[in-house]
Amino acid sequence: SAVALLVLAAAVGLAVALGLLLREPVNRFCAASHNRTGFLCDNRATCILASQVCDGVSDCRSGEDEQEELCGDLPHSLPGYLVFRCSNPSYWVYADQRCNGMNDCGDCSDEMGSSAACPPCGSQWWSCSPVFYEYCSCIPRRLCRDGVQHCLSWSDEYIC
Repeated sequence: SAVALLVLAAAVGLAVALGLLLREPVNRFCAASHNRTGFLCDNRATCILASQVCDGVSDCRSGEDEQEELCGDLPHSLPGYLVFRCSNPSYWVYADQRCNGMNDCGDCSDEMGSSAACPPCGSQWWSCSPVFYEYCSCIPRRLCRDGVQHCLSWSDEYIC
């Protein structure tokens, strides 16, 4: 009878613990490819890029990345870790688009702004003042010596 009571107490304790665990909010933050901000699917194994959430394509097996609860009022319905606010408060981009070398905000605040905190240009990039607004302070090295001026100083054609 004491053993049965002990088993019953353990079962009740386990049930209470599981009940509490199930009520905990799910942390869906994860690091996707190239260490970019991601969204963890229900299977707890698949991590998709932040920009794949609410894009109209179900990237998670159960479709949780496209649910109305998450996508109903963009960007307000998204968890904060998925969103980067541009310096112009009217604009936002997905967090994985910050520091990707592209001018996603339209004013380079996702690449050069203090809240972006991007590392300096990597080895595949050339640092300069580009002419084309598609880039901000770095251009891909593949654009060096291509006969097209991308930097105000022409350094992409003569030095790079």
